[in-house]
Amino acid sequence: MPSKIEKKQAAAKLRKPPRDFSYTQNRELSWLRFDNRVLDEAFDETVPLFERLKFVSIFESNLDEFLMVRVGGLSDLAELKKQPVDNKSNMTASEQVDAVMAEMPGLLTRWESIFKSIEGKLDTLGVHRARIDSLTPEERTFVTRYFQAYVSPVISPLVIDPRHPFPNLRNGALYLACGLDGATDEESLLGLIEIPASMNRVVEIPSPTGTYSYILLEDVILACLDSCFGSYKPLDRALIRVTRNADIDPDGEGVEEEEDYRQHMKRILKKRLRLQPVVLAVSGSLEKATLKTIRKALELSRRSVFTCNIPLNLGYVFGIEGKIPEHLRNELLFTPFKPQPNPTIDMTRSIREQVLQGDKLLFYPYEAMNPFLDLVHEAAYDPECISLRITLYRVAKQSRLCESLIDAAENGKEVTVLMELRARFDEQNNIEWAERLEEAGCTVIYGSEGFKCHSKICQLTYREGMALTRLTLLGTGNFNEKTAKLYSDFMLMTAHPGIGEDANLFFRNLSLGNLRGDYRFLGVAPVGLKPLIMRGLDREIQRALAGEPARVFFKLNSLTDREVIDKIAEASCAGVRVDMIIRGISCLKPGVPGKTENVHVRSIVGRFLEHARVYAFGVDSDMIYLSSADMMTRNTEHRVEIAFPVLDPTCRALVHEYMGMQLRDNVKARNLTSDGTWVPVERAEGEKPFNSQEALLERAYRNAEATPEPVIEAKPAPEPEPQPVAPKVQEVQATVIEPEPAPAPQPEPQAAKPAPETSTRRKKSAGTAKAIKRHRPGRVRMGLGLIGLGLKTLITGKTK
Repeated sequence: MPSKIEKKQAAAKLRKPPRDFSYTQNRELSWLRFDNRVLDEAFDETVPLFERLKFVSIFESNLDEFLMVRVGGLSDLAELKKQPVDNKSNMTASEQVDAVMAEMPGLLTRWESIFKSIEGKLDTLGVHRARIDSLTPEERTFVTRYFQAYVSPVISPLVIDPRHPFPNLRNGALYLACGLDGATDEESLLGLIEIPASMNRVVEIPSPTGTYSYILLEDVILACLDSCFGSYKPLDRALIRVTRNADIDPDGEGVEEEEDYRQHMKRILKKRLRLQPVVLAVSGSLEKATLKTIRKALELSRRSVFTCNIPLNLGYVFGIEGKIPEHLRNELLFTPFKPQPNPTIDMTRSIREQVLQGDKLLFYPYEAMNPFLDLVHEAAYDPECISLRITLYRVAKQSRLCESLIDAAENGKEVTVLMELRARFDEQNNIEWAERLEEAGCTVIYGSEGFKCHSKICQLTYREGMALTRLTLLGTGNFNEKTAKLYSDFMLMTAHPGIGEDANLFFRNLSLGNLRGDYRFLGVAPVGLKPLIMRGLDREIQRALAGEPARVFFKLNSLTDREVIDKIAEASCAGVRVDMIIRGISCLKPGVPGKTENVHVRSIVGRFLEHARVYAFGVDSDMIYLSSADMMTRNTEHRVEIAFPVLDPTCRALVHEYMGMQLRDNVKARNLTSDGTWVPVERAEGEKPFNSQEALLERAYRNAEATPEPVIEAKPAPEPEPQPVAPKVQEVQATVIEPEPAPAPQPEPQAAKPAPETSTRRKKSAGTAKAIKRHRPGRVRMGLGLIGLGLKTLITGKTK
């Protein structure tokens, strides 16, 4: 007779069918394949040689963050007695860590080999990195003098013995380690020198005209290591670097009573520097005893130690780009590109007036961010502008946008900034900008507990007499002047009253800590975005089942949400064609017989980072949404995200044209196979190479050279078969996915406190205020609430 436990297990199986893992794959392994795809660019001989070296550096930087965040978090979960199981691969946390570690040696070997190959070729062309074992007498003299004059006074060699415990090695910092032969009968000791982060890591050394030679700071110290430890003699030597767990939850730590949220985040950042090590990288050769001493002190297993014979932290390569001799630059670097003017915008006229006349769509980095920046600057000095509201996630260190917000506050405008302090690895920069904005008179608020605000939205409100007008600016990427020149993103500028009303409600809900808003045009996570996607897929499924043509298109950075994956598989089985461009992780495997046969996934990795998110439904794309959100559970359920419709016919045609060009790419595109690996796109016989990013660059230049027209009618790109194609956009009425009727009241997923932390202006002493002191004139506070029913009538035409 079955026991009570067996009865419960049987009942559970009846309630919840077992998951199907035949068309899904593990997120971490999918990510490693993506980073390997990045490394492919370093092997591509059509890419300029120095640009290939930059891809080698990007691969390493990506891997560092992956180890810190993903492997660090999984390592914590692996310590639990009852480990959670991944719902895409059925693997426990420890099994996932094992699988990742098994992949690492092959990746690192490939990384090291291509670095050596590229550096050797650069050396023959005249860009030379000096090594200590091949210094000429003149170079050695220079290095010795440089060390004595500049380096020796700065470094602090440490001898580790029973009386001097092993120090805390900072995350990502570089150290020289060596075994020391003691002058007494003591056993071998350990020597450590931290490479000074305050000094330039790249040291230029004299070289013939037309060439560039340099040596790394750690090699300068290595060349003079024998003089660093007094009577102790180094027995071996290597560069080491510790990567620590950075997966710390700021909300899980709890904000202390009466603690400013910015101070809380500063405390979290300090704590992150001392979290448990994940891996140790070693460049050079250490005796087994020396390495064991370091490994035991860090509490790392043998498999967590990676060795190589190339420099660690290749971020320095971006610093030497500007030193490349002029006559080599055309050969070694991409042709310089400057973002071009948007042909639908006349920069000599008021941007506000032009947006009021019709929606504008910017496409970075091919088109410049200037129209958006100029519009905000224009609003800061426009007497009719009464308020500016914006969400900021990652901000440039030198931000013209933030300076305009400061100007607006000082000119008496109501300026509200939701600054997300939890943007990983940008926390400190955001803290500093939050302090400056608050000091200038902006109202600075922070995201709700447990829900990062990742949306990109700005609203400018104007009063003309008794009438109000709103301009709403929505993006797929950050309001960041630096990344707008490197990342491929969309920015929609619209005066649509319905979108404006939704945006106004969105900001009001943010200020109240309410995450369950009811919006007509916008899909807002954590409550309304995933249902919008599901309704779009369901509509296409019903069309396919009725024998009608049905199609879905997604452009994403990552796809990991199991519910969305299963719905896509259901659509495929119903006969819906699903085309996706996914740059990074895809936990869905396409082409699995009987499951995802109608799903086609491709990735584009090239000169620019593909970052835009696009959702399109219907063979004629009558529903097109742009969004800040990927289809990851963290985005759809645990962040504040926005998907916004593209309603203007010209803007819709432009999105369609851009996506059509990317679906034609047969140079930088890769297809995802049913076994989860990426393969180059095959070209048909006689088909010409087509690089979508290069084609978009050429298009931007052509449009800039042409005489600007008030509106450019964009035509869909040609759609050759058998490559997946974007749906034709003709005279199609734009459709918005209407929200479902409101469900019965449920507890709202919001902060533990009724409202998010809010910073108001305070007096700061001259000794403690970090912000630049500015004169703040009196401010006229004009609340929108005074308009009342009249506002609703003006916007909607309704009185009830």
